[in-house]
Amino acid sequence: MRATIANYEMLSFNDRIAVAVSGGKDSVSLLHILAKMERTRSKASFTAFTIDEGIKGYRDEALEIAAAECSKLGVDHHVFSFEKLFGFTLDNLIKRKRQNRDCKLTACAYCGILRRRAFNVAAREVGAEKIATAHTLDDEAQTILMNIFRGDLARLAKEKPMTDEVHPKLVRKIKPFCEIPEKESALYAYLKKVKFQAVPCPYASEALRNDFRFMLNRMEEKHPGTMFTVFNSLERLRPALNEIDENRHFAECAGCGEPSSGGLCKVCELLQQVR
Repeated sequence: MRATIANYEMLSFNDRIAVAVSGGKDSVSLLHILAKMERTRSKASFTAFTIDEGIKGYRDEALEIAAAECSKLGVDHHVFSFEKLFGFTLDNLIKRKRQNRDCKLTACAYCGILRRRAFNVAAREVGAEKIATAHTLDDEAQTILMNIFRGDLARLAKEKPMTDEVHPKLVRKIKPFCEIPEKESALYAYLKKVKFQAVPCPYASEALRNDFRFMLNRMEEKHPGTMFTVFNSLERLRPALNEIDENRHFAECAGCGEPSSGGLCKVCELLQQVR
């Protein structure tokens, strides 16, 4: 992980970092490692936040674990909820979605759009300059293939170990685990006896990502190194993709004032549909 951080110049000696802690094995492992690294950097500051989507019977355990692990490490922990940020819990949004037959988005699509906004707002609220997320090599390979299958070059171009500075209101994201297989993250958690939530999200079965996860896992078993190959292929294409990414222009949403590439951001569009 240190090599990944160094190669992509993810961290500086005086960074204000906020780590996104979901309560799962990857994010809690990242929390422990970054907290240990932060102790050697006297001018750096480190905090953590958890997004409460409002998933009954699921998120409560994760919130307890995240708070307990942060307390153990002496890290400030903040909770931001969908309900306070957007006026709806995810459960309420999905209930309304299912009443609207014209809406074809899955629960994970709703959650993804809102979580990205929540991450950014949370990081600004706690005064962070960078958001550290626990996306593993598995996650990155899945996302790359999903965007290729969709033919979405714009989203493929944005998929980076560390995002660029594109708007003053957008906090940069770093992915220290982007070259770490999920199995290694899990092994670290078990060896260090780190407590984490093992129960999957009840909406996870709807996700398109599952199909790519199963496909890549099968390929990795038959052809070890497949995920590294997918990840490194994107990095070799980076110079060409950067030309696409450079053409993006961010303004501010006419509805909420948050950064948007169009007149109305995806969050406002989604909430208008629901309301």
